[in-house]
Amino acid sequence: MADPSSYRPRPGEIPDSPGVYRFRDEHRRVIYVGKAKSLRQRLANYFQDLTNLHPRTRTMVTTAASVEWTVVSTEVEALQLEYSWIKEFDPRFNVKYRDDKSYPYLAVTMNEEFPRVQVMRGHKRKGVRYFGPYSHAWAIRDTVDLLLRVFPVRTCSAGVFKNAARTGRPCLLGYIGKCSAPCVGRVSEDEHRELAEEFCDFMAGRTGTYIRRLEQRMTEAAEEMEYERAARLRDDIGALKKAMEKNAVVLADATDADLIAVAEDELEAAVQIFHVRGGRVRGQRGWVTDKVEEITTGALVEHALQQLYGEEKGDSVPKEVLVPALPDPALPVQEWLADRRGSNVSLRIPQRGDKKALMETVERNAQQALALHKTKRASDLTTRSRALEEIAEALDLDSAPLRIECYDISHLQGDDVVASMVVFEDGLQRKSEYRRFQIKGFEGQDDVRSMHEVITRRFRRYLAEKEKTGEWSEGQDALTEEDGRPKKFAYPPQLVVVDGGRPQVAAAKKALDGLGIDDVAVCGLAKRLEEVWLPDDEDPVVLPRTSEGLYLLQRVRDEAHRFAITYQRTKRAKRFRSSPLDDLPGLGETRKQALLKHFGSLKKLRSATIDQICEVPGIGRKTAETIAVALAQAAPAAPAVNTATGEIMEEEPGTMGSSGEPVTTGAPDERRGQET
Repeated sequence: MADPSSYRPRPGEIPDSPGVYRFRDEHRRVIYVGKAKSLRQRLANYFQDLTNLHPRTRTMVTTAASVEWTVVSTEVEALQLEYSWIKEFDPRFNVKYRDDKSYPYLAVTMNEEFPRVQVMRGHKRKGVRYFGPYSHAWAIRDTVDLLLRVFPVRTCSAGVFKNAARTGRPCLLGYIGKCSAPCVGRVSEDEHRELAEEFCDFMAGRTGTYIRRLEQRMTEAAEEMEYERAARLRDDIGALKKAMEKNAVVLADATDADLIAVAEDELEAAVQIFHVRGGRVRGQRGWVTDKVEEITTGALVEHALQQLYGEEKGDSVPKEVLVPALPDPALPVQEWLADRRGSNVSLRIPQRGDKKALMETVERNAQQALALHKTKRASDLTTRSRALEEIAEALDLDSAPLRIECYDISHLQGDDVVASMVVFEDGLQRKSEYRRFQIKGFEGQDDVRSMHEVITRRFRRYLAEKEKTGEWSEGQDALTEEDGRPKKFAYPPQLVVVDGGRPQVAAAKKALDGLGIDDVAVCGLAKRLEEVWLPDDEDPVVLPRTSEGLYLLQRVRDEAHRFAITYQRTKRAKRFRSSPLDDLPGLGETRKQALLKHFGSLKKLRSATIDQICEVPGIGRKTAETIAVALAQAAPAAPAVNTATGEIMEEEPGTMGSSGEPVTTGAPDERRGQET
């Protein structure tokens, strides 16, 4: 590791102007490229106290051995130069989008004598009309196969075309009517080019006028009793409509836009792009990247724009680009896009309407892509084994932690304090062993004390199960119930992970020590900097950014957080929906609904007399008296009700009703999905 002060430039050497900078390692390899509005201010951020830097940034500056820069005139030039250098040097610490394969386009070679429809990849060529990109080449071929019936444009290669012209015999498509066979002179060059232009117009979204024209011609043919021609036109219209169904109509016909969405976590991000042309989704593509550097959503969007449009010109950049967050600053990026297109480009965040709704669809696709990527990564046995070995090595464990339990505390401003316990075995979720806890030992917000209580309760149950089985002398059968299911809390973990830093780790360790448990390791994962804390260490363990062990710990922590906050929200919603009528014996859901429907609200029901309550079908006098008393007791400072007459009595000074807060009684249910 290099000392950044050894290669730090003097402040006076760094210009206060826009530019692009490169960090190089000891072998002169470029490891990071960045741009800045002010090189002096930006580079000063890298050479501050290392403890103030994000771990990923700290790793970069300590790996580097030198820094150099290039001054440019504007921020747009800086953006262009940054992209060029990233493509040239492929720096290890820059954002890199994986799975950025060359997506296929539907291309029409209008620059040839007889234009050809084909699938194309790679760089765009002048004089060729492109439509897409598409996710798969077969999607293009399906669309073309439907359209060739109406627009029989040439699709054959140059060799096949010349051979057909030499022999005077067209290919099979010419015989079945899916090619106009210009190779043998069935149509002239101008007629074939007109067909190609109509094909391009249809693909560009100008479909309504053409179909209406065909429908009119079909009607005229039928009126003239040319039924065969009318039937052929009818089939052509059906083929076009079927092709149109393959591209959902989502926006106005004139809309040309790209919608970009980002789904991210602390370690990775997924980008999804929908290409809308002529109001239809013409293509979709996506990338996944490791977040090697500390980066915002706006910066991820900026890198995606560079990746998407860096090699493209003209029509490839649409009039409108919709994003979830704007780059900072946004103006240079917008000017760069306008330069690539040759006209103004709108770069903005959709706020309402159809574009906002479509953006939500793109966001869902990005989230699914990220989840699928994580699932594939987690399902790989070799990767999981390496992750467990890295955790064992980093935490100095005797063996790989095959069972990991993670705990998280959740509350809303001190109310409804709950905790979660999630279990991963062999690097995979074991959802049947998840548990939820209500904090019972005290009121209010205290995450450290809550963590101590939860760990104590969980491992006290473990010790109780251990004592029942006679120190495990009966073998594996001692761990299961008579029906073969595992006993609750019977299996001890090799590693306990808590969501938090040193205070939470110390609380968990204290709880285990208090129970005399010394064979379970404890660590904490602090979310802000992804640092791993151990009970007896002053400094955290910083796992490498590319570590599979760090990735597994983060998955465990995030799952515990999700499970805890879901339970906390459920409890809060249940409390808000609670009613004084919920606990009345003999009053089921049907009669409760009948009461509320009759009176319109709980407030009106509370002010009703017993005789008025008796008017509700199914409610007798005794039940009405019980309801009146329950409602009176549940309302603070509520007046008393004479159960004999149903009249409201004067309240004695100093008396108050109960708070009406619902109380849970009975033994806790230890099953999955229930609180403990």
